Amino acid sequence: MLEPKVWQLTAGSVVAGLALAAVAVAVAGPWDSGQRKAEREWAAAQGRTGGAHHDPRAPRTPSPAPSAPEVLSVLTAQGAEPAELADLSAGLGKALGPLLDDKALGKLRTASVVDAATGKPLYGKAADTPMTPASTVKIATMAAALSALGPDHRIATTVTATRDAKTLTLVGGGDATLDREGLRSLAEDTTRVLHDRGVTKVTLHYDASLYSGPRAHPIGPNDNIAPVDALMAGQGRLDKSTRGPAPRSGDPAGDAADLFAELLREEGVRTTAAPTAAKPAKPARSAKAAGSAEVVAKTYSRPLSALVERALTESDNDVAESLARQTALATGRPASFAGAEQAVRAQLEKLEVPLTGARFADGSGLDRKDRASAALLTALLARAADPDHPELRPVLTGLPVARFSGTLRNRYQDAAPAAGLIRAKTGTLTGVNTLAGTAVDSRGRLLAFAFMAGSTSSPGEAQAVLDRLSASLVR
Repeated sequence: MLEPKVWQLTAGSVVAGLALAAVAVAVAGPWDSGQRKAEREWAAAQGRTGGAHHDPRAPRTPSPAPSAPEVLSVLTAQGAEPAELADLSAGLGKALGPLLDDKALGKLRTASVVDAATGKPLYGKAADTPMTPASTVKIATMAAALSALGPDHRIATTVTATRDAKTLTLVGGGDATLDREGLRSLAEDTTRVLHDRGVTKVTLHYDASLYSGPRAHPIGPNDNIAPVDALMAGQGRLDKSTRGPAPRSGDPAGDAADLFAELLREEGVRTTAAPTAAKPAKPARSAKAAGSAEVVAKTYSRPLSALVERALTESDNDVAESLARQTALATGRPASFAGAEQAVRAQLEKLEVPLTGARFADGSGLDRKDRASAALLTALLARAADPDHPELRPVLTGLPVARFSGTLRNRYQDAAPAAGLIRAKTGTLTGVNTLAGTAVDSRGRLLAFAFMAGSTSSPGEAQAVLDRLSASLVR
């Protein structure tokens, strides 16, 4: 049992950490979406003052999110003299060295710590060595998507109709967060148009042709990811879950179309038969023919900033693969695994981060062919804190918070005073454990870190060491 003074110190550390986290939440705004909204309401609840009320009905047309030039300006403005950084570097070497020698990390481990305000390296152990990153590769995927598309971008799902409005096509745009309510919105808007034209019975097709190449992830059927389709509802989940592993449909696009047909019927529009996949469009012979398909309804995803936060906070593999393909589309490449890999790398090259040995075989980190160095991950985190790259800020705001949110909700139980002071993306595959994120040290400086272990035998023990490594940065 802990002595009273130890309990007091631990409790005080947690309270202090959560208080600083609440300040960081206010500084890291301004998006009212995803992780930012959840943290702000949670912080308000702790003060017993109540949170703001938000309309649960999302807009059906895009509303650009505000830009964020001052995000994290308080933290990133705190520079440091060279001598101070040298002292910090020496201290990190003494603190991290013994922890990195822990046998729980196996024989292959790397590390990188940089000052987020300046990007200057403070500590490294084989930092340039490419490793299997597991889900920490999502940091690279998200940075590339934000760089290519911007945080305000929204993904559309569309319904088109023939000139007589008797044939509809549900067209997927790649929104991996589309759910029953989103389809209901489409159904309501569609039937409103059909009723105005006196149509109560239609033929329904669906179009998921936006993506190309293999639909199945290289790991094969897996509860951690659905087939990568441009059209899906509820991420193809066959249960009522909204996050984490779950049995998945083998045909998310077809199932989404079936659900849309059901919702149309609820609104008074019957379908002639079960929905079928739309035939590939033939080249139009005239402008008149090209305009024969009319858009009658459209719904949009939340802004890309919110999608990035969701992908990082909950380690959402479906959203990650979707955003990798959106990056490919934005850069004129095929929306396939191969095209997405080319697009992600090209965008990261523009950010001038170290890419030697890097490989982005997928966007989620489930593919063991992925490669990233600890130095690459910390460089991306530093870019996200750079005032010159406000578009990348959701990479930081989406990171799970120690003892509070996402995949870190149940971590750091024995690593006080980490609660609220560490935000990090986890990575876990069999034999692979990684952690990359930011920590606020005792002087209020923001540090970016990445710790990677590639030959672990016990994930629980390895995770505990990674937690202690990052918690040591706070001290």
